Amino acid sequence: MPDPAPDPRRATIARETTETRIALELALDGQGRYAVRTGIRFLDHMLELVARHGAFDLTIDATGDLDVDQHHTVEDVGIALGQAVTEALGSKRGIHRAGYFVMPMDESLGVAAVDLSGRTHAVVDLRLRVRRVGDLQAELVHDFFDGFAQGARANVHLKVLYGRSSHHRVEAIFKAFGRALRAACSRDPQLGEMLPSTKELLQ
Repeated sequence: MPDPAPDPRRATIARETTETRIALELALDGQGRYAVRTGIRFLDHMLELVARHGAFDLTIDATGDLDVDQHHTVEDVGIALGQAVTEALGSKRGIHRAGYFVMPMDESLGVAAVDLSGRTHAVVDLRLRVRRVGDLQAELVHDFFDGFAQGARANVHLKVLYGRSSHHRVEAIFKAFGRALRAACSRDPQLGEMLPSTKELLQ
């Protein structure tokens, strides 16, 4: 008889605060389909890139106090996405755990490395010289990935090596992140059900 299909790795997150309300659904083993609405169109586009390049199915419906600032919405969406990854992975047994990718975007080159280590840290070096990219406050890109690292309990390192266009710099990073996360979440047939840690703990 054929081997049984692996359990679908899915998560549903409902995160509600006095500042934001987020409904998020994630399938790690998807086809890159997405329906994203955060109220910040450039952020929507970046999350669509993560879904497509990560081969994730992703639905996000977020509302926040954008009349105050974009910060709460951007950070909380990052946290919710990280929480969804953690929930969908379950025990983390049999995954690669870490992944990296180098992504060209025309004249820009971005590098992303992700380790689902159970420890939280984000390093983001975009060297942006503009206040906004599209309708997104540029400094909040860092806050998004800080939030993701918190929610996923992950190390996230992102760096733009060079590039002229601020749009291309940010786009290269989100694409690279999607592909690095895809590699980190992917199943490792050689490990089987082994936990990818000599500590026997990833929390």
